[in-house]
Amino acid sequence: MFISKTSEYALRILTYMALNNETQFSAQSLYEELEIPKRYLMRLLTDLSKSGFINATRGRSGGYVFARPIETIYFSEIINSVEDLQSFEGCVLGNSVCPVDKPCALHHIWEKPKQAFLETIKTTTLADLLL
Repeated sequence: MFISKTSEYALRILTYMALNNETQFSAQSLYEELEIPKRYLMRLLTDLSKSGFINATRGRSGGYVFARPIETIYFSEIINSVEDLQSFEGCVLGNSVCPVDKPCALHHIWEKPKQAFLETIKTTTLADLLL
C-alpha cells in the first residue's frame, strides 16, 4: 500500500503552500518550485479548488490561497479528494479482499503498520507541519 502519484502531488502542493501560508501562489511558481508536470499540476489545482481546499483567483495578480484554515485540512481528506481512501483498507498484496478468516500471507504482519498509517493521516493536519 503506497499512495498514488496523484496523492503524492496533491500533498506536495498543499504542504508547500502550508509552509508558506501567507503567500498567494501562481501556478507557474508552484510548477517551478515543485517540478510537477504542468498539465498534471493544473488538473490537481482545479481538483483541489473544487474540493474546497484552495481558492483560485484569475488574472494578472491571481493565484491560489487556502479556502479554509490549514488546521482543518487533514491529510486523509486530501488523499480522499484525489483517490478513494478505501483503497488503503485493502490487501497489501493487491487482492480485492483480504478476509480475516482467509488472510493473505502478509495480512498479520502488515495490519499494524497499515492501521498506524491510516490513524496518522486521519489525525494529521497541514498545520501540524508547522510545529
